[in-house]
Amino acid sequence: MKLLRNIFDNVHHKLESNEKTKKFWPLIDAFDTLMFTPKDVTEKGSHIRDAIDLKRTMMLVITAMIPCLLFGIYNAGYQSLRLTEGGWDASVLDCFLAGLPKVLLLVIVSYVTGLTIEFIFCIRNGHAIQEGFLVSGMLIPLIMPIDVPLWMVAAATAFAVLIGKEVFGGTGMNILNVALTARAFLFFAYPTKMSGDKVWISDFEAMKEKSNAVKAQLADGTPIPEHLANTPELVDGMSGATAMGELASTFDASAAKAESVASMFATGGQFDMANSFFGLIPGSVGETSALACLLGAGLLLGTGIASWKVVVSFFLGGLGMAGILFAVGGNPYFDLNPIHQLMLGGFMFGMVFMATDPVTACQTGTGKFIYGFLGGALGILIRILNPAYPEGVMLAILIANVCAPMIDHMVVQSNIKRRLSRLKTA
Repeated sequence: MKLLRNIFDNVHHKLESNEKTKKFWPLIDAFDTLMFTPKDVTEKGSHIRDAIDLKRTMMLVITAMIPCLLFGIYNAGYQSLRLTEGGWDASVLDCFLAGLPKVLLLVIVSYVTGLTIEFIFCIRNGHAIQEGFLVSGMLIPLIMPIDVPLWMVAAATAFAVLIGKEVFGGTGMNILNVALTARAFLFFAYPTKMSGDKVWISDFEAMKEKSNAVKAQLADGTPIPEHLANTPELVDGMSGATAMGELASTFDASAAKAESVASMFATGGQFDMANSFFGLIPGSVGETSALACLLGAGLLLGTGIASWKVVVSFFLGGLGMAGILFAVGGNPYFDLNPIHQLMLGGFMFGMVFMATDPVTACQTGTGKFIYGFLGGALGILIRILNPAYPEGVMLAILIANVCAPMIDHMVVQSNIKRRLSRLKTA
């Protein structure tokens, strides 16, 4: 480490000794402060002193996302291989290696695009690199469908960094969650690419051959070739639709269709409680596994980085709204068990990693409860009542972001009025 420290010191000295290269110091400072504690520390004044700095805080959040990332890589490969020849017999390693290149490219594109823009602004404005994108750069690929084109990821990342953050003053000044801004941009600009209603297929030709064999068998009873008939669930396996897509299809559908979809969520179905909790279902890269999200929540809550008030109220808001609509009933979407409802889509991921963003969430204690409850309830409400948009967590959190300053203002004003009332009584 001493050798590395000397290298950074020498580079700093050479850059600062030349006026032409001096403006590039943010490039080296970014890697320096990532590897070592920043040399600038508070010596006096009324400031909070702590052993952890902002970069270390961000790295803890990234660490909390690792379970979602690793499972997302595995699940991407699993969902792809299960629809191709011999996929049902694929090992964990086979699934992981199948999904790794695709997910890794999403992560690389996100970081390269976002950090390039960050470096440009830092060099132009002459300030140190801001740490916020360390987390946003990982969140963006995790909330994307696995088959989203890479150029779209780059465009969405650039939009989110420029319009969602830099125009407001950079890290800590944005009013909307940066990662959700990227997803919202793609959703409204290219809705067909962001529906996530089909899984990515690594070997499309094998999938096509298998699908044609099934269609022929269903049409005229033609026997399926032996090398394709490797599972009794072959016909059901042809579907790559997400749980949200299947449920949304029940609006104004026939009774037979609704019954068929309902069976997929019953015990033993493709989207039953166990598969939904562990995440062995189609969906965005990092959102399918509630278990992985809860592991990340344990780290964030244990280290005090995330607010338990937001997490608990978000969960209760979603559970309460799901319970109310469950009591109303009417179709498989309404009739789904409220707990099962929260295991699907991006609810758990949004609750743990999006709603808890300290920059865009409420700052007051009471406000955090209101903010979380609002986000959770709206997420389920939009999801269930809007068949054109079967996943409402993104919009719900963005709406809550916009409402956060107003909620804090109302809480503060309420406290002021209450104290003035006590003063008059005294």
